[in-house]
Amino acid sequence: MERDSDSLREEYFHIAFFSMEMGLDHKMPTYSGGLGTLAGDILRSCADLSVPLVAVTLASNKGHFSQRLDKAGNQVELPMEWRIDDFAALRQPKVSVPIGVREVKIQAWEYLLTGLGGYQVPVYLLDTNLFENDPSDREITSYLYGGDERYRLSQEIVLGIGGVRMLDALGHTTIRKYHLNEGHSALVALELIKGMRSEHPEYTNEQIIELVRKKCIFTTHTPVPAGHDKFSASLVKSLLGGYLEADEIAKICPGNELNMTLLALDHSGYINGVAKRHEEISRNMFPGYPIDSITNGVHHVFWTSEPFRKLYDRHISGWRKDPFDLRYVISIPKEEIIQTHRDAKGRLIDLVNAKHGIGMNYDTFTVGFARRMTKYKRPDLLFSNTERLAAIAKNTGPIQIIFAGKAHPKDWEGKELIKHIFGAIKRLEEDIKIVFLENYDLGLAKVITSGVDLWLNTPKRPLEASGTSGMKACLNGVPSLSVLDGWWVEGCVEGVTGWAIDAIITNRSPDQSDDSKDAENLYEKLERVIVPMFYRNTDAWAEIMRYAIAFNASFFNSHRMVQQYLLNAYLT
Repeated sequence: MERDSDSLREEYFHIAFFSMEMGLDHKMPTYSGGLGTLAGDILRSCADLSVPLVAVTLASNKGHFSQRLDKAGNQVELPMEWRIDDFAALRQPKVSVPIGVREVKIQAWEYLLTGLGGYQVPVYLLDTNLFENDPSDREITSYLYGGDERYRLSQEIVLGIGGVRMLDALGHTTIRKYHLNEGHSALVALELIKGMRSEHPEYTNEQIIELVRKKCIFTTHTPVPAGHDKFSASLVKSLLGGYLEADEIAKICPGNELNMTLLALDHSGYINGVAKRHEEISRNMFPGYPIDSITNGVHHVFWTSEPFRKLYDRHISGWRKDPFDLRYVISIPKEEIIQTHRDAKGRLIDLVNAKHGIGMNYDTFTVGFARRMTKYKRPDLLFSNTERLAAIAKNTGPIQIIFAGKAHPKDWEGKELIKHIFGAIKRLEEDIKIVFLENYDLGLAKVITSGVDLWLNTPKRPLEASGTSGMKACLNGVPSLSVLDGWWVEGCVEGVTGWAIDAIITNRSPDQSDDSKDAENLYEKLERVIVPMFYRNTDAWAEIMRYAIAFNASFFNSHRMVQQYLLNAYLT
């Protein structure tokens, strides 16, 4: 893990990637959900493709939280216990940032992510847990997304300002582009401005801003207003008063508020949403900004289950290096696809039965739903009419359902949704076997996305920026039944790669999801199309599995995504 510091300084990194969270290893709780998981997949592909990139995130010494659920579905949050030195090496330089009246010291741990050919992408985890810091400052990098607004802004100061300073101290001084993955890292731009002013005092403010824009790339990930960090001008002055002049604070706080998304938008030369539909929505949310789109993808080898890896290795020799080769899955016999999925499904069913002892069956049609539990994702839509669902299972074919997902500690509606799902599980226990697996993480996600027969996604349109869980499923031949939002607008070929909820209604505005109509269409698809095909036409089902891999998995992967970033943003 250790590398010679002199050789490290001599390396030339073109791209610096900043993200508040990164899903590097399921044993490292440095991520909470889709944003961090996506960041991890980007870095895996950069390592595979030998992209000269260095990444910056927070140490998250106590993680996001470990989820425990009681019999009624009440969520309890516990700290994550882990040792960062089991995974990363402490680097020598320390830097400091002004937060309030104190200078806060920062150290960096280096995690090396190794690609297919041995190329390594260094990830620096910033850590304020130093004896020379005030006890309260030592906790800044403890909890991912923890605490109040003061805590959050302090974290973003460490990430953005401290991150730029740390890269400079580590010798990464010739960075071509700074990629800001969501608004949490927007303060990178302010530190670049400060450095540019020091280096070029002869430049005007407009010239400096333009130079910084040429260096910054910004990816926005959410059309949900709550996903855009905002801080009061008084808090900004309290924490950054020693860093910014009063007029500078006034400039970045129009309306007496610092909006981190707007700060990033104003200082980035390339801006993108994470799906074609999300590009349209983002342009409407932020008119006047030239917002492009690069549709998300997932790392194809990481998210492919072991049974399917072996299948692809036998039939498609180059798939690990080039996921576009997965289109050749069309030539793999359907019987092999079916048997391989049985193997992956068996691993999931064994895990569920070992943990919950409810006797799930290997041959029963199994639906999976796993993601953050929050209102706009409508995890309870499937239970809108439990009598109808039970009737489908009784008359059309047996069904079993697997749920997983955490609610944010402060999302009370999300916590209530979990309890509501537990209530539905209880009501349906005589008709359908349903389980809610606690503490959803990368490791559990691999098993669920590869082991179910159908992937369900039910967000309220247009609030799903992209979504990537269905992409992970299709790598394992699992088709989706999903609302036409996010990536599924691009990935759904009705009855070929999967099915769309509400596909037959075309004259409704995309921002007017109707829960009752969507639920009715969901039941109709299950009852009339999906469940009958699964039980009575194995050949047709296998064909959809092959098309899900050939059409969707070959395109919606992070190798293609990184190549688009290279062409559209990194090398411009």
